[in-house]
Parts: sequence; C-alpha cells; structure tokens
Amino acid sequence: MPNDVCKAICNDIGTEELAHLEMVGTLVHQLTKNISCEEVKKSGFSDYFVDHGTAVYPVSASGVPWTAAYIQSSGDAIADLTENLAAEQKARKTYDNILRLSDDPDVNEVIKFLRAREIVHFQRFGEPNHTNLRRFYPY
Repeated sequence: MPNDVCKAICNDIGTEELAHLEMVGTLVHQLTKNISCEEVKKSGFSDYFVDHGTAVYPVSASGVPWTAAYIQSSGDAIADLTENLAAEQKARKTYDNILRLSDDPDVNEVIKFLRAREIVHFQRFGEPNHTNLRRFYPY
C-alpha cells in the first residue's frame, strides 16, 4: 500500500479477519465436539469426517480446500482495494446464506456479528480516496 492510511486499514482488517477465523473454528468445534456417528452420517458430514474427524480444516461449503491462489494481489492499490471491497461483499453474502439455512439462535448470533463486521470492513476499504491514490500510479 502506498501510504500509511491504506497500510493501517489493511492491517486492522487483516488482524480482525484472523479473529473471525478463530471464531468460526470455535463455533465448528462447539457444534461437532460430541457428535455421534449417527449424527455424522445424517448430516452429510461423513466424507469430511473420514478425512479430518472434527478438526477444523479450511474448505469451502462444497469441499474445495483453501489455497493461497484465492488471494488477489496486483501491486496496484486501487485494484487491490477494489478486490477487497468485492471480497467483503462476498463474505457478507455467504453469511446471509448461512442465516437462511440455520435455525440455531446461538449460531445465528455469531453469524450476524460476523456479517456486521464484513459490512464495516467494506466501508473501511472504501475510505481511501481513489483520486488521491492515483498520484501513486501515473500511468
């Protein structure tokens, strides 16, 4: 990032995103720590369970493992901040979809909190004035 404001925004949000990962991992652990084999089979959790037990392993809902290839970084602050704006909206949409599927009030409270923070992150990524950033990219 070309200036301290952008660096601070990315640092703050990145730190909080790591905390979100911990919250989701804790939530998954709490939901699965005493799961029975019958519940594993009934829930459709069998394939995951065979490979990972109840350990938290970062995969998408369709079972695709997380990879660093998901990180978009071009070296252009405007492009990268715009990508971050889109990523926050995608995260919010994912939380919206989870809320449509969940009927657990305790889970829903955590998901609502995380969704609200994604909205704040979207706003924070929009704070840098793109016009002022253009001076760092004269082409």
